Amino acid sequence: MDLILWRHAEAENLDDGDEDIQRPLTSRGEKQAARMAAWLDRQLPEGLRVLVSPSVRTEQTARALGRKYKLRAELLPGGTVEDLLELAQWPHSRGAVLVVGHQPMLGETAAKLLGMTASQCAIRKGSVWWLRHRKRQEAEETILLSVQSPDFL
Repeated sequence: MDLILWRHAEAENLDDGDEDIQRPLTSRGEKQAARMAAWLDRQLPEGLRVLVSPSVRTEQTARALGRKYKLRAELLPGGTVEDLLELAQWPHSRGAVLVVGHQPMLGETAAKLLGMTASQCAIRKGSVWWLRHRKRQEAEETILLSVQSPDFL
């Protein structure tokens, strides 16, 4: 199983009285999302499931990919690693799951699966971490296939 973690691209700052989930992408964030979506589109397998936090910035990021997706409230800020892994059906689902979400949940998920501390897995805005679960000679392992930043594509 592949689990692809995509952090939303750069968003507007939170103004007084605004709700965090209503923050849209900046123009730079829109460009980041488009660059990462172009890279992902060349890499992603058919049959991919896409799960997205229902915040404005994550939905805008996911829309850049041009694929169908499901909004899941469990992926909003404040969600847990366990919520994310249950939604993705990790590690038992077949195929690949792309999750478009937020820090610190995405970094904490990567850290847990890779046996690292959460501070070692800070996922930058607009970036993707691609993880794979596999069995080799009766041992199960999670490997990091790729880390991509929209600023270097």
